[in-house]
Amino acid sequence: MKKRHEQKLIILSIGLMTAFSIPVSLLFNSEKEVLGYPMILIYLFAVWMISIVISFVIVKRYDE
Repeated sequence: MKKRHEQKLIILSIGLMTAFSIPVSLLFNSEKEVLGYPMILIYLFAVWMISIVISFVIVKRYDE
């Protein structure tokens, strides 16, 4: 894997650290519900799923 693609994964991990930090996560801690689930759970699982897809694309596309 080239250095450029490793840098993309590092940027992704820094973005995830920011997205999963307590102050950002608590922005979604409200009484609203989506399909019966609290908004914070929807946010956490959506960010987690998006990060899995992005990292899969980076690794699969640029695996050399």
